[in-house]
Amino acid sequence: MWGFLKRPIVVTADINLSLVALTGMGLLSRLWRLTYPPAVVLFRRIRWPFFVEQNWSSVVAFPEYSSNVPVWSLRLLPALAGALSVPMAYQIVLELHFSHCAAMGAALLMLIENALITQSRLMLLESVLIFFNLLAVLSYLKFFNCQKHSPFSLSWWFWLTLTGVACSCAVGIKYMGMFTYVLMLAVAAVHAWHLIGDQTLSNVCVFCHLLARAVALLVIPVVLYLLFFYVHLILLFRSGPHDQIMSSAFQASLEGGLARITQGQPLEVAFGSQVTLRNVFGKPVPCWLHSHQDTYPMIYENGRGSSHQQQVTCYPFKDVNNWWIVKNPGRHQLVVSSPPRPVRHGDMVQLVHGMTTRSLNTHDVAAPLSPHSQEVSCYIDYNISMPAQNLWRLEIVNRGSDTDVWKTILSEVRFVHVNTSAVLKLSGAHLPDWGYRQLEIVGEKLSRGYHESMVWNVEEHRYGASQEQRERERELHSPAQVDVSRNLSFMARFLELQWKMLVLRSDDSEHKYSSSPLEWVTLDTNIAYWLHPRTSAQIHLLGNIVIWISGSLALAIYALLSLWYLLRRRRNVHDLPQDAWLRWVLAGALCAGGWAVNYLPFFLMEKTLFLYHYLPALTFQILLLPVVLQHISDHLCRSQLQRSVFSALVVAWYSSACHVSHTLRPLTYGDKSLSPHELKALRWKDSWDILIRKH
Repeated sequence: MWGFLKRPIVVTADINLSLVALTGMGLLSRLWRLTYPPAVVLFRRIRWPFFVEQNWSSVVAFPEYSSNVPVWSLRLLPALAGALSVPMAYQIVLELHFSHCAAMGAALLMLIENALITQSRLMLLESVLIFFNLLAVLSYLKFFNCQKHSPFSLSWWFWLTLTGVACSCAVGIKYMGMFTYVLMLAVAAVHAWHLIGDQTLSNVCVFCHLLARAVALLVIPVVLYLLFFYVHLILLFRSGPHDQIMSSAFQASLEGGLARITQGQPLEVAFGSQVTLRNVFGKPVPCWLHSHQDTYPMIYENGRGSSHQQQVTCYPFKDVNNWWIVKNPGRHQLVVSSPPRPVRHGDMVQLVHGMTTRSLNTHDVAAPLSPHSQEVSCYIDYNISMPAQNLWRLEIVNRGSDTDVWKTILSEVRFVHVNTSAVLKLSGAHLPDWGYRQLEIVGEKLSRGYHESMVWNVEEHRYGASQEQRERERELHSPAQVDVSRNLSFMARFLELQWKMLVLRSDDSEHKYSSSPLEWVTLDTNIAYWLHPRTSAQIHLLGNIVIWISGSLALAIYALLSLWYLLRRRRNVHDLPQDAWLRWVLAGALCAGGWAVNYLPFFLMEKTLFLYHYLPALTFQILLLPVVLQHISDHLCRSQLQRSVFSALVVAWYSSACHVSHTLRPLTYGDKSLSPHELKALRWKDSWDILIRKH
């Protein structure tokens, strides 16, 4: 029983020292002096009030973090992700069945690429996104290789599941992660299609394979992504400073903020209700239907005339002039009857401005900034031949039936003018100074189609009880008494949050460091992240030009060689053995395909773009580069002399990449003060004028 004590216990393990060394160098390059600079690192100049233009030695004032901010801890996750991407690149190339030398080349390029180092040392998300992109690729390759010899084994299930988890994490970091997820689904679908055609497998076995892939690559990522936001919405349940971009219902579900304002509001809108109406579209800014005593000018600057009626606008701030009374056209009273008579879909209403008691009106007069639409005003009786046209038909857009009641916050409604069939709409244009730069409201013909800017919802609501104007004005400032809960379900909040993240656009279209996708490939742009307030030390997002240009060349060579091979194979000429051809195709699908799906979609995006958007695509180019080099050496260099010459050229090329990386080191770490001459020496493109600051 105790015989095992007579012999020593020996544990043997295979340790890849190259992998250990790459991991150590990755950690060193990303974690070295991680707390430097101890200041806010940013580049969105137009959004921050503390930027001060001075001379070249003190361009921007960056506030330092207070002592209680854990700078090292906050920068640790992106740094670790960037460091671990180095050995992961090594493993990916090995799993593609290329040589150890090619794998080392990919990892070392990831190690010395300046832009990747800079981005991973700051509180930014790209390095984490790249980590999960690479983890998804590596996990799938390991699963694919397990498929050949041990399907349905523990390691087979582990790597397949980890692929789905990594894809879900990538999408959870940024929507850009969806590009790599789609790529992995496409590659898995092609492999599954080949699996279906494998006659050596039974129908049950094929079904189990497909079911396993569906669960791991579809069900698990979706469930995990939902879980991320479930936890997110549980932890972040309080109102914040940017809630206004969300709908009224979403804001009311948060603790504080609108929820505090709307607490106690009646649910059903009745004739006589006092309401504020928020535009659902919320662009260019969230705003509320508004009016004030001022009238439209008699003559606009372009010579067109107006009705000279009271202005109606959309105002982006809460104000007492945002209150309106929902009046029954058949009654003179502006109070809620007892019992209240709710307003339903299809009812005729008049909207009376609470502070001026003038009715919302539109007529056949051109709007001030949108001449093809009708002017909307509050009617003033000038005793001229322009009668009031103030009847509106209420339509509940998200109704369940034609008898639905108009509900506070929950109902999305539009107002259709009875006389002209025009719909109350936010045009989004800013009125001139006579309109206090508020947003224009117009009447848009229904024939021009439906748009979300025509939809409104009641945000604040109370039952009016005062017929006298002075009493009513005091009433407009007082809270309601009836408490109604309007908590949204998790799925409703989740879907709205996803939609806002998809459609919300930055207004930085003229940003100093914005760039186009074409500029990324040739590195014709950079981003100044930080400049020392007293010296010329600075940090720039600046790539290694040797690596970037070489990656683009490798991509072009891969495309041309693949086209050549395909044409030759069509003529039944096989230049490559079948295993080499399959290896070449898989490497291209993952590396060249990874570059394409992470780069080409940006040409279709109408948003402000920056150089860092290219970094995920760049990592796939870096993986492809040593693959192409090994392919040239193995299959295109016919003699030993040619291989020797080619190897020498590769060594010289890699040495030049290391030299450029070392040259740009001061701009990567920002720990060295540079003289004007040194700054000028680093400038080889005109777009790097930011590097030169004159006294």
